[in-house]
Amino acid sequence: MSTLAPPPLTVIGAGDIAAETDRHRTELIEVVRAAYLTHDAGDSANPHSSFLRFPHQERSRIISLPAYLGGAFEVAGNKWIASFPDNTRHGVPRASATLILNDCATGYPFACMESSIVSATRTAASAVLGAQTLLGARRARRVGIVGTGLIAQHVWRFLRDLDWEIDAFRLFDLDPAAAGRFAAALAKDTEAEPVVADKVEEAFTDCDLVVLTTVAGEPHLHDPRLLAHNPVVLHLSLRDLAPEMILAARNFTDDVDHAVRERTSLHLTEERTGNRDFIDGTLADLLCERLRRDHGRPAIFSPFGLGVLDLAVGKWVHDRVVVAGGGHPESDFFTGVGV
Repeated sequence: MSTLAPPPLTVIGAGDIAAETDRHRTELIEVVRAAYLTHDAGDSANPHSSFLRFPHQERSRIISLPAYLGGAFEVAGNKWIASFPDNTRHGVPRASATLILNDCATGYPFACMESSIVSATRTAASAVLGAQTLLGARRARRVGIVGTGLIAQHVWRFLRDLDWEIDAFRLFDLDPAAAGRFAAALAKDTEAEPVVADKVEEAFTDCDLVVLTTVAGEPHLHDPRLLAHNPVVLHLSLRDLAPEMILAARNFTDDVDHAVRERTSLHLTEERTGNRDFIDGTLADLLCERLRRDHGRPAIFSPFGLGVLDLAVGKWVHDRVVVAGGGHPESDFFTGVGV
């Protein structure tokens, strides 16, 4: 007689997720590292994301990210994440997301999770892992941040909790009040000097590390001279940099086939050059030391954001929450489903 049975389904909300991610950022960096290396080893399936767009709301979209991640994770699932930038005008967060985790033996879902925190956490952990790998240390004399919303805040929390040495910040946002609030929060949280920049270019000047976390849909930064001092740029929003800036730097991503599509800066550069020769490699190449950064040139890390990272962070959070007795078990969710 078969003993195979569907796993219990647990609904996990933002409170439980934030409690775990806020306390364990050092461990989460290692979770993301392990996910990248598992994906690099070929023990994963990560189809292209699907973009649902709306003809009457050009800036809004909902993205589906299905994936499977093997190795120590052995989990499948899908993140369904919405980005509605106009929400912020009404005091509503731009992004909302749900993550479904599926058991790989039965295919049944075993978790339904709030995922804007999971998504922001994996994005920030990936970014900070990339920065540490490219800079060679947890040290940046000055950090420039363009776009001071949720993702920028999560990046800062990782930098803080991993004890990065930072002397100063240069902050720019199209909403100066948002940059001001971020600067005020930094001033309470660190001895590093936060300065609100009047122009976006000032967030590059003399910064060893530049973090781009905007909602830009097309390039707005065109001058390669912004990279003349050879910074590391975390291009998390993917569409800020014109091809001439991409071509002025060494370029790294998380997965080339995923990143060179959907009108990203890398995609636009491919269209201009007719090839992908300007992409040096992936973060896994750097982690495995198949490649090394040339410190005499600027380096841009443009991670597309792989679904396998959501699975890795989501599974890690789920396991901790369930062990602690958290979440909301739904024991009869599938009751009555026929064979």
